[in-house]
Amino acid sequence: MVLILHLTLTLTQTFDTGVVDSDDLPLNVNRETLQESKIISIIRKKVVRKVIDMLKKVADEPMPDNETDEDGNPSSSEPKEHRYLTWYKKFAPSIKMGITEDEPNRKRLSKLIRIQTSKSGDTWISFDDYVSNMKDWQKSIYYIAGLDKTELEKSAFMEKFVEKDLEVIYFTEPADEYMISHLREFDGKKFVTITNEAIEFEDEDKDLKKRRSAAYNEKYKGLLKLMNKFYGKAITKTKISTRLGNAPAIVSSSEYGHTANMERIMKAQAFAHGAREMQMQSIKTLEINPRHPFIDALLAHVPPEIEDNEFEWSPEKFKELVPIETRDALWNLLDTALLNGGYPISEGKAFSMRMLRSIKKNLGVESVDLLEEINPPVEEDVAPEIDIDSGGINMDDFEFEDSDAGVSKDDEL
Repeated sequence: MVLILHLTLTLTQTFDTGVVDSDDLPLNVNRETLQESKIISIIRKKVVRKVIDMLKKVADEPMPDNETDEDGNPSSSEPKEHRYLTWYKKFAPSIKMGITEDEPNRKRLSKLIRIQTSKSGDTWISFDDYVSNMKDWQKSIYYIAGLDKTELEKSAFMEKFVEKDLEVIYFTEPADEYMISHLREFDGKKFVTITNEAIEFEDEDKDLKKRRSAAYNEKYKGLLKLMNKFYGKAITKTKISTRLGNAPAIVSSSEYGHTANMERIMKAQAFAHGAREMQMQSIKTLEINPRHPFIDALLAHVPPEIEDNEFEWSPEKFKELVPIETRDALWNLLDTALLNGGYPISEGKAFSMRMLRSIKKNLGVESVDLLEEINPPVEEDVAPEIDIDSGGINMDDFEFEDSDAGVSKDDEL
């Protein structure tokens, strides 16, 4: 006997409904029997594969030609969009969640993903397209995640990649980083976020890089120690950066920690579920630019006592040895580095006080005590002057509203 089964198919979220004809289903049809039947599991696997193959064929179709008029000019001001891309923009979250949850079909689903990059402009490309455009020496697929494409394009992390003409994928959806954490690699190329502190470029001279790093670490040894003592738990560590362009400093994530974007998503989820505090904080690394004038100028403010390993540091000693102007400069450097790295400023009140001190200094204000209130003189009511020669007051120039007394502009006075 043939049983027609109405099957709702999902990659993970419902978007496809079909009817499956099977000769092998049991005649005793109920929920418990169907849930325990191996045939249902086989049907699900087979149909999911069929749908993925169908979507792959649609995605591989050539781009449709734009319609033209008799003179060969485009009949529409906007070019046609590929029909797969139209579908993808609506159901991309389902595909990404499918990669997260459906391990057997993970590689097949990754072929359906479409992305925008630092070189693609407004065009959507596949992971295959990205890999085919990679540099010969490039071993990783680079990406950066954030709120929107415009913000990511201006990120300080992008400077070195633009300089080296490396393509970077822009991820702007909440599901993107969850997807990458499960996909991890594509075509043998590992996904690496450019906000990672362990970023390295294979085209650089490793021996020169090692010698230069040692020289910078020796030069800024006292400053690095001062920063680590000063910032305390605000950051995990301070290090010399080898990838910063014009920015004096930036806060990056650890190699195996959460990115700033992932921390933002996790905080939003925690608050949505009523949690007041997120348990897992990202591990932050402050990278300073050894070539920036700000960093070089801070060397002059490092107290000699910092070199003494037996010296006991305390908040009181720190305030005594490091003037408030230097402390403000160090905190402002960290705040800008946090913002450049995509992290929020943790202490808003302290930030406001530092900004007020900076404004006071820039404007040359000696005291911020409030000024005395202004006491303006009392003004007496003055009757309007009437020009008698012109005929006095013209009552038509006045409009009266109805009142309880029943007076209107037509009433005679």
